[in-house]
Amino acid sequence: MKKKYSYIGVSFIVLLFGIYVVRNIDSRINDNDLVQGDRLNKVDKKGTNRNDLYTFNKVPDFEFIDQNGVVISNKDYKGKVYVVEFFFSTCPTICPLMNKKMVTIQDEFASNNNFGIASFSITPEIDTPEILKQYAIDNQISHKNWHLLTGQNEEIVYDLANKGFKLFAGKGAEDHGGFEHSGLFALVDKEGNIRSRKDEYGNPIMYYRALSEQGFADQVKELKEDIKILLDE
Repeated sequence: MKKKYSYIGVSFIVLLFGIYVVRNIDSRINDNDLVQGDRLNKVDKKGTNRNDLYTFNKVPDFEFIDQNGVVISNKDYKGKVYVVEFFFSTCPTICPLMNKKMVTIQDEFASNNNFGIASFSITPEIDTPEILKQYAIDNQISHKNWHLLTGQNEEIVYDLANKGFKLFAGKGAEDHGGFEHSGLFALVDKEGNIRSRKDEYGNPIMYYRALSEQGFADQVKELKEDIKILLDE
């Protein structure tokens, strides 16, 4: 009888321990506080690493003139999280669509002085500061840290795009205004590093789609989420 009661006592303790463990795990799931593998990043309910944005190369040094005639360099973005695009004011195709999306990003972080946008013109001989000033007015560009950048020759801009950011820019077909560029946004952290989230397979996406294409939705929502993460770093 004593042995029987001993088994019952042990079983009761195991049952209580199991209830405690299940409740503890459930609580940690609700608090988004589970650790994935041997990593210390918090994991949300969908399994996404909230603070695990991949780090690529540093942004190269640059210096251009903005729509207000002010010289702006990469040093002016130090300590800021910013989004980069390449565009031109006379673009008849994707630029207007891209900048409509960018305005929604601007509005999301309108009051945040630690956020910025760098829009590099790939037609500097056309896009003077005066032209870009009017472009800003016409497109509701109002954030004080959104700089429309111009002032150097095409080759310098192409080099910055293709080698520095690895975002294509160059000559194109006439129906694209004679120039072509990527329809992607790059995200840069406070230290000047290009950053991005990873896809569902754990691969860094590197850039964010500004436009819906080939059956894929744009990634502006994801970009906004990741800007917030970097602002909190």
